[in-house]
Amino acid sequence: MKVLVVGGGGREHALCWKLKRSPSVHEVVCAPGNPGIKAEARCVNVGAEDIDALMALAAAEKPDLVVVGPEVPLVAGLANQLRAAGFAVFGPDKAAAKLEGSKSFSKRLMYEANVPTARFEVHVDADEAVETIRVWGAPIVIKASGLAAGKGVIVAQSEQEAIDAVRDMLAGNSFGDAGSQVIIEEFLVGEEASCLFIVSGDTILPLASSQDHKALLDGDMGPNTGGMGAYSPAPCVTDAVADAVLETIARPIVAALKQKGAEFIGLLYAGVMLTDDGLKTLEFNVRFGDPECQPLMCRLKSDLGEVLLAAAEKRLDGIELEWQEGSALCVVVASDGYPAAFEKGQTIAGIDAVEAMGATVFHAGTAEVDGVLVNAGGRVLGVTSVAASVKEAQQLVYAALKKLDWPGGFYRRDIAYRAVAREDNK
Repeated sequence: MKVLVVGGGGREHALCWKLKRSPSVHEVVCAPGNPGIKAEARCVNVGAEDIDALMALAAAEKPDLVVVGPEVPLVAGLANQLRAAGFAVFGPDKAAAKLEGSKSFSKRLMYEANVPTARFEVHVDADEAVETIRVWGAPIVIKASGLAAGKGVIVAQSEQEAIDAVRDMLAGNSFGDAGSQVIIEEFLVGEEASCLFIVSGDTILPLASSQDHKALLDGDMGPNTGGMGAYSPAPCVTDAVADAVLETIARPIVAALKQKGAEFIGLLYAGVMLTDDGLKTLEFNVRFGDPECQPLMCRLKSDLGEVLLAAAEKRLDGIELEWQEGSALCVVVASDGYPAAFEKGQTIAGIDAVEAMGATVFHAGTAEVDGVLVNAGGRVLGVTSVAASVKEAQQLVYAALKKLDWPGGFYRRDIAYRAVAREDNK
């Protein structure tokens, strides 16, 4: 089949890379793609948020399956329009995508569906929000309700930091419309994990577990980012934990959406925290995580095209996924200065040398200028390796990264440190 992938980031590169290697797929088209994706797919310069142009592209290409990578076009209703035009689509309709598009909607739905989550309040008035902060104390979590590219979460260590964050968000300074509502949440202590599910109506198929590192700096310090690295599987997600996430989080939220008339077809991402009080849901996304998608695609042995088409056509029941043994680990290389201001247009060299070390380089924020690869975004590359153990995968990636020639690039040096410690202590 011909598959059209919408998006141009690291997640979409990983999806195109895997789809190209799927026996059921003969051609991959990507809009808009990026310089790395060009090796896996025919890239067409149509923006991932340009709904009209994407509809015109689908009409011209007539793909057998459309895979929508990013959240913005899903929240805007791209999947609705594609389905109305008769296309098989992997990605939820607008009503279901609200689960990610509005954190206030998501938190209230969790509450209604009895899905375990942190205590929360939704505020639009800064003074009332400040009052809650003073009563609850710190540390405390402040979230922008709308889409903020993974950066709309402030873990405030002091009341003043929380108050400043709330006032900044509600004034529209930090995240524009995304911060017109803020969520105040209790601070949870525990280990975080990413549990992803392919959902097709009532059928829910779990993917292998993974763990993302959201904080910018080693030791999970510094501001939150869109993700500085990830690995799969996550040792903290035992079989019992995986079953609990499926039964107490994924199934109830999918059923609650259905009760509201929103049938979910696509990827459900549950960010969970393992606390002393049991499982808690941190957030839901309605697409593959980035960078979790990269190690997951590197470990997946099944035909991705076949699985996603089955989900789109409501034939998912009975399908099982096969995974490569061992571990996959992805380290994100970001532009120095991210998630604040950073310089674009810096030359990046050494990609071939990195890959010669056995790593796979997924492009996220890259561009080509006069045939030269440059940085064009905050998170730029996702360097990924697969090995028999997480420690070996970690060693492989960091050895390969030494071959990267980009002085303006920055990356954490400790991705998967918890899992490596667990392995060492066995």
